[in-house]
Amino acid sequence: MNTNNKVLLIVALMFIGLATATIINVAINFREYAYSNAIEKSKMTAEIVRDGLTAHMVNGIMDKREFFLRNIANSKDVEDLWIVRSDSVIDQYGNGFKNEIIRDEIDKSVLKEGKSVRKITEDAERAILRVSIPYVATAYGTPNCLQCHAVQEGDVLGAISMEFNISGIRHAGTMTIAKIFGINLLFLLIAIFITNHYIKPYMHLFHNLQQGIKKAHLGDFTYRFTTQLKGEGKEVAEEMNGLFEKMQDAFGSIKDQLRTFVARTNISCSDPLHEARSIINELSDIYKFKKTIELEHDKYAIYERITYLLKNKFELTHFALYEVNHALKERKLIYITQKKSFCANKADNAALECRAYRTATDIISTDFPQLCSSCTQNGKLEYACLPFTINNDFSLILSISSTSKEKLGDISNKIISIKNFLEAAKPVIESKILMDILRESSLRDGLTGIFNRRFLEEYIEQEQAEIQREGIAYDIMMIDIDLFKQTNDNYGHDAGDIVIKTLSEILKSSIRDSDMAVRYGGEEFLIMLRHAQHEATMRIASKIQADFREKKFYFNNETFTKTLSIGIARLPHDNDSIWKVIKFADVALYEAKNTGRDKIVEFTPELCEG
Repeated sequence: MNTNNKVLLIVALMFIGLATATIINVAINFREYAYSNAIEKSKMTAEIVRDGLTAHMVNGIMDKREFFLRNIANSKDVEDLWIVRSDSVIDQYGNGFKNEIIRDEIDKSVLKEGKSVRKITEDAERAILRVSIPYVATAYGTPNCLQCHAVQEGDVLGAISMEFNISGIRHAGTMTIAKIFGINLLFLLIAIFITNHYIKPYMHLFHNLQQGIKKAHLGDFTYRFTTQLKGEGKEVAEEMNGLFEKMQDAFGSIKDQLRTFVARTNISCSDPLHEARSIINELSDIYKFKKTIELEHDKYAIYERITYLLKNKFELTHFALYEVNHALKERKLIYITQKKSFCANKADNAALECRAYRTATDIISTDFPQLCSSCTQNGKLEYACLPFTINNDFSLILSISSTSKEKLGDISNKIISIKNFLEAAKPVIESKILMDILRESSLRDGLTGIFNRRFLEEYIEQEQAEIQREGIAYDIMMIDIDLFKQTNDNYGHDAGDIVIKTLSEILKSSIRDSDMAVRYGGEEFLIMLRHAQHEATMRIASKIQADFREKKFYFNNETFTKTLSIGIARLPHDNDSIWKVIKFADVALYEAKNTGRDKIVEFTPELCEG
């Protein structure tokens, strides 16, 4: 039921209620009026009969009273009339006429109790009021009843019973009620017509507003309001039209602008305002995430932020994050929630075994059975692998697993948002990678690719406290190419560079991953052997010296060889300061060069005395 009909129904119910109340009130009043009128008439008739009978008695014509009573009984509205005598009167004067005997229990009750009785009997056709009034003897009125009757004060002499037909009054009341009902019905119709005439334009405007607001909830502000009203109603419609035009322009612009910030989103609902709010909230989260990771010191700290985000915001329970080196085609595990990967072992290192990396597309197991051969070793798991390119050199692979297709479906709904966060992290990660490359290049020798003296200084500054605290032992070699200046002078600097690069290759191949080779300056190199035994240190030094001695160099149609001088000192055997140990190794090197070159000299305190 629309609002217009509701209003008309309310008006009709109000008028019907008013009419009903009026009719009930009139009906009650008519009944009371008829009842009261009949009672008054009965009292009057009783007094007339009493006075008439007294007059008959005084005049000695009591035998003529029947005519008198018949005339009264034949009056208008009196259906019947009779009198009854009490026992005392019967004893004194006899039973009287046949119409003067007790007819029912009411007569008996009135004679016994001396109180009037009234009773209404009615049916569909007529209504009768029965009234029985007692005659009580008294010596204080006119006439004095005790002069003629052998009774006492207050005794009941008799009673008069009358039946009045009040059907006419009831009929008149019914007709009056019918007229009132008709008048009320007429006024009801008029009121409904007038109400509908004046309220319908407002209901039309209200309906217009309702339809427009419904469309606005769906993001459609093209609806325009119409009305036949003038004045305030017309102003409302015009103002709403103006508002919707502004909303259409503003909201359309906002939505387009939001799409430029979040090109892909899985946020979609029937209420575009809610959708815009959700997009803005996601943009805010992405902005805060980006501002946070910009302050991190390296890419690994950013990866930690990403894994925290995946676990806490996106509620992923099993996932792995990989970094892929494009040049080496290697996939390096950054983080995994559980120790065991759901990828095949070969895919954990070899990037080309990963279908997501190889095809540069999202791999979701529900798209096709056994879609990725590297992810099907555990047939109970559903999976999604998402590649994300950082730059030409590096990519990320996010692998997510689930125990059911339904759960994977829930995860798939989050993929677009996850990629939005990764997209925001991309330039930051790329800048950190570039910074690492720049830092790495600043800490490595450009000719040989091994660490330079600057790296050594930073490393010792950072590690000195741990070296002393943990008691880490190092054997340190200082290595110098004998007569290197002659090589540059005789064969040129290109020949000197070849000699230096050859030595650096020998050094890198001769030490462990835990050891460190540093170009200390010019033709001088330093090696730090971590926790090396004395015999192993000497063996490595001898091997380096022998391998370098065997190398033949060809320049200017000449062949030549070079030799090395090596000085060795030990931490903490010789001193607990690493810089002093390096200095001691340099002293031992100096001794080797001064005593004939192509030698290995170990530091002793006596070398400092000389």
